[in-house]
Amino acid sequence: MSDIRNEILDKLSEIEEKENVRIIYAVESGSRAWGVESPDSDYDVRFIYIRNKEDYLKLQEMRDVIEWQLDNVLDINGWDLKKTLIQFHKGNATLFEWANSPIVYKKSDEWQVVYEGAKKYFSKKIALYHYYGTANNTFKQYLQDDVVRYKKYIYALRPLLACKYIEDNHSIPPVRFDELLMQKLPEDLSDEIDKMLDIKSRSDEKDLNPQLPVIKSYIENEINRYEQLIKTMDDDRTADWETLNKLFLEILEG
Repeated sequence: MSDIRNEILDKLSEIEEKENVRIIYAVESGSRAWGVESPDSDYDVRFIYIRNKEDYLKLQEMRDVIEWQLDNVLDINGWDLKKTLIQFHKGNATLFEWANSPIVYKKSDEWQVVYEGAKKYFSKKIALYHYYGTANNTFKQYLQDDVVRYKKYIYALRPLLACKYIEDNHSIPPVRFDELLMQKLPEDLSDEIDKMLDIKSRSDEKDLNPQLPVIKSYIENEINRYEQLIKTMDDDRTADWETLNKLFLEILEG
């Protein structure tokens, strides 16, 4: 891990130099952050950057993303701070996942201030809708046949367990799959998940294995339940812009 970590840090320094930006936060996202990676999984690096104050005052709009690298090993891209704050205001669930990634490559004091201010913009309804949608899409596309890739069970179960955490705790869910599994679940489901994970650990991730009815039934029932629950929920987004505007100006002023 140390070699790839050093390579990632070198890439981040290269981005700063060539793009004339300053990276204030960089993390791992995706399967490695979730703790369910395969040996051949790529590294999904996401970062937040700041441009010079003068760049934000130009009449012409500047791109608010940097897409740096995409190959079999590294997937590196980042968001501008302004875009990041706007997405926090919208309650973007993916951004909250980045903010809580257990694998951090770079974190500044500025980012800590940003995230502390942004936490109040977490929306239970927006997050539930995001995770429900992810699980539903995975279930419909990959878990309908008699034989399936067990990796896809995780890609459906993890967002549903995130939904359960949000429903029960009214707060931002953990990122790692094993932490989400620490919640109270039906005993037969826990046994089947353990069985599935054991088989997955001894298989190539592209291998097809028999459908596990207990897991499939749980996924289908929870998808239907959250679809109905979300419809009954009030919009709980925070409308206030003052906190985020103040953070943006303070960071630009240095």
